[in-house]
Amino acid sequence: MRHLLRILGVTAVVLVVASASASAATATQNVTATATVAARATLTLSAATLTFADANPDTTPSIAATEGAITVTAKGRTSTGGSITLTTVSADDFKSGTDVILASALTWTASGAGYAAGTMNKATAQSVGSWTGPGNNAGQLTFALANSWSYATGSYTMAVTYTLTAP
Repeated sequence: MRHLLRILGVTAVVLVVASASASAATATQNVTATATVAARATLTLSAATLTFADANPDTTPSIAATEGAITVTAKGRTSTGGSITLTTVSADDFKSGTDVILASALTWTASGAGYAAGTMNKATAQSVGSWTGPGNNAGQLTFALANSWSYATGSYTMAVTYTLTAP
């Protein structure tokens, strides 16, 4: 008999809980999530200077930069079909006092998708890379300076600007 009363008691509790659940009220509300993503560009070069050591023009007609290949990372956010471009231009020619080595004596080769080889120019920005759509574009540039007996002795410098654009 006790066993039967225990079973009836448990059954009654289950029925009370079930009927309370069936009559519970619920409410729902939707939330709209919004994210704003703007155009953005970040450019990283693994070196801030290029150095070219003196060499004999007969045996070394082209002097490689002592830094070796420079790693370039061009990160850009733009529309799916938008263009990301990387350009470079020098402020002037190489100069040592009044002595000059033309900016065009500096050339580079490129590796990595979208990167392009080129020749420095002091008047017109030169393409270094271009991509379609947003992305993280890594590559390497290897620089060389044309060597010549016609260069006057001195320590030459030239400022170079890289511009990454992601409209």
